Amino acid sequence: MKTDVEELSPTRVKLTIEVPFKELDHAFDETYKSLAKQVRIKGFRPGKAPARLIDRYVGRGAVISEAVNHAVPELYNEAIQKEEVFALGQPDVEITKLEDNDELAFTAEVDVRPKFEVSDWEGIEVTVDDAEASDEQVTEQLGNLRERFSTLAGADRPAAEGDHVSIDLSAAIDGEKLEDVQASGVSYEVGTNTMLEGLDDTLTGMSEGDEATFTTKLVGGEHEGQDADVTVTVHSVKVKELPELDDEFAQLASEFDTIEELRADVRNRLGEMRRVQQLSQARDRAMEKLVDSVDIPLPDSVVDEEVDRRRQSLENQLQQGGLTKEFYLESQGQSEEEFDEELKTSARSAVKAGFVLDQLAVQEELSAGQEDLTAYVVEQAQRMGVSPDQLAQHLVQSNQLQIAYTEVVRSKAMDLVLEKAKVSDESGNPVETAQGGDDEAEAPADTSAAEESEAEAEDEKSE
Repeated sequence: MKTDVEELSPTRVKLTIEVPFKELDHAFDETYKSLAKQVRIKGFRPGKAPARLIDRYVGRGAVISEAVNHAVPELYNEAIQKEEVFALGQPDVEITKLEDNDELAFTAEVDVRPKFEVSDWEGIEVTVDDAEASDEQVTEQLGNLRERFSTLAGADRPAAEGDHVSIDLSAAIDGEKLEDVQASGVSYEVGTNTMLEGLDDTLTGMSEGDEATFTTKLVGGEHEGQDADVTVTVHSVKVKELPELDDEFAQLASEFDTIEELRADVRNRLGEMRRVQQLSQARDRAMEKLVDSVDIPLPDSVVDEEVDRRRQSLENQLQQGGLTKEFYLESQGQSEEEFDEELKTSARSAVKAGFVLDQLAVQEELSAGQEDLTAYVVEQAQRMGVSPDQLAQHLVQSNQLQIAYTEVVRSKAMDLVLEKAKVSDESGNPVETAQGGDDEAEAPADTSAAEESEAEAEDEKSE
């Protein structure tokens, strides 16, 4: 086999492959075996008809076409391995010469990873947030704890923001009562704006026993989006009472005897949590600096594929949550055009990050063994809520083992970058990242296989 590689652009090549017919014997053998099982020739059992009769029965041209279809993928794979072409996606193949007992020639155009070197990656300087918790954060955490131990007491006054009310709701359109839009004894916190537009304004100032009607758009059911007159009746108004931050509260809410001991424990726990966050932050910022330090072209087809994958992933999540894309865009404050632009930007960043980590792994001769892959499967399975065996089987059946391998190697490359980085907090103190690789192993730079596996594994679990 003769192979020639022409660079069409930094991200696309054209392979010209010429093969003498004598090197296609294996493809013809497989073709004859397959056709022999399909044709019925008098005097021969299925699968036993000789090649010369099959040529005559189905036509030599059909046999050659079938053999070529069988041979081309194998020849293409052999060529890219021989020429060390890092192919991305499926090639565009064109048969340029096909003469029986002479020669097969074809071209294959395919996108490739651009050729580049990752340099100056050691010693990347990264600044992360301080780990020490501030007084405000400790106070906020204690406030959340007080909320958990709060009680409700009757309020002898009109409802105000933050009060809890017990209400009945009913709706009517053009004076006709809607039987499917009724609710009794609903507990609601005034000011949260989590039910109907206009409900909070109406409740504010109402007292126990009061009734009022307001007009709003319905947000669910058969009449969703229609204007309706909603009547609200207040049965009770209660105010939230928080316990005092004293020793008695410390004994109630924790194993500590004094509020100062509880406060110190909250500060320590926040500090530990923030130290874990520092590692994640250091990893993200080191990755960002590493990617920004490399200027490479990206194949449009690979970026488009990543865009489609991310779009489909989001649509699946919205569908599972019973939400629409319009609702999502509104909640994000984005237009369709802004969403598409952000999606393409994030997709380009992900593709570029993958290329950079792949190249660094090649330069540093990084690889993943069976133990690494097993650890990856166990971690991903735990995150998805499926068994490791189920996920492993899914990866094999869906031909995603190579993708999983790539993710593990990329994660190792990122671990290496973080290990060599110079990380300090905003106060100038050095931050230890030696254990960052283990803590972050479950979040490789490119999680496409993990996301696809998660969605498909969830489907399998629900069936």
